[in-house]
Amino acid sequence: MTGLAAFGLLAGTANAQLSGDVVRLGVLNDQSGLYADIGGQGSVTAARMAVEDFGGTVLGKPIEIIFADHQNKPDVGSNITRQWIDQDGVDVIVDVPTSSVALAVQAITKEKERIFLMSGPASSDLTGKACSPFGFQWTYDTYALANGTGGAMVKQGGDSWFFLTSDYAFGHALERDTSNAVKEAGGKVLGAVRHPLNNSDFSSFLLQAQGSGAKVIGLANAGGDTINSIKQASEFGITQSGQSLAGLLVFISDVHSLGLKTSQGLVITTAFYWDQNDETRAFSKRFAEKMGGRVPSMTQAGVYSEVAHYLKAVKAAGTDDAKKVADQMRSMPINDFMTKDGKIREDGRIIRDMYLVQVKKPEESKGPYDYYKILRTIPGEQAYRPLDKGDCPLVKK
Repeated sequence: MTGLAAFGLLAGTANAQLSGDVVRLGVLNDQSGLYADIGGQGSVTAARMAVEDFGGTVLGKPIEIIFADHQNKPDVGSNITRQWIDQDGVDVIVDVPTSSVALAVQAITKEKERIFLMSGPASSDLTGKACSPFGFQWTYDTYALANGTGGAMVKQGGDSWFFLTSDYAFGHALERDTSNAVKEAGGKVLGAVRHPLNNSDFSSFLLQAQGSGAKVIGLANAGGDTINSIKQASEFGITQSGQSLAGLLVFISDVHSLGLKTSQGLVITTAFYWDQNDETRAFSKRFAEKMGGRVPSMTQAGVYSEVAHYLKAVKAAGTDDAKKVADQMRSMPINDFMTKDGKIREDGRIIRDMYLVQVKKPEESKGPYDYYKILRTIPGEQAYRPLDKGDCPLVKK
């Protein structure tokens, strides 16, 4: 299903160089499955907010947003992407959680020379061996998640790990990057078990993890899979028996679904928290008013940020030509409620601060979504993989 929202009226500008006299953005994500709360309609809402705040037009022409559900399937995502570019005149693809879908979309947008703004997908390969001059990984990646949570858990004594891993590109990358972070911090990896995407019964996998004797069970999954893993681990008494769970990609919507009684104490790495400061609270209040009281996930906040930066670049470049806009995006600092003095590297990685947080105990929370204690800020230069370590062919040796 595809929806359309158009903003702005045609207003002639002699120097505008826009294909089709419009800038058209396609928000492609999971609208109905295990990642819908992370992105879904919330990402569409965030994109609309960015367009509205920009004024609804760019270079005197309208900005349009369309959206579709990729169903977490690379073939579905690829077909939608090709149709959008070849038939519908879409200039930029936005969000795209599910790394296997994002890798497919990255290849198409590279071939077709279209901008790809990634907020949802996590695999660090998207700015590594699969990087593109038109691809920008905005919000987080598996390296930063591993570096933050993995490193912190080892320092706290969790020096032996066993992984419960979602069996596709994202899970594999998160397990790999966290294993490396654990070993570099002096810990060891005892093993791993892989489960299907969108799984419901984790009993056999959790029993293997429990039987490993590892101090930490690393959850290299996300969304509904993470929620079910944590719920069933609690039911089996795994954490009560002394093993710790490391949620390697946990969103505030997951914590809300789990409740503080179940999720308390989890250490999480995040790119955004709604209650950080006055700016994040103001944005989140506006978002919540449009989303039935739900605060934005870091993915949804990232969609706003990337769309806003893209539109500024189109205006500055005087065109929606992908090469010129990509160069302009890299030349401009990123400054908004989410990111201060952010920059874009040659590999498409956005360098911005990350945050190590801990989920509050029920008695510490003052109300709905008051869930995190910020333990420390991880400077962007420390959070992300060094530029020369990612094997991105765009990086000059």
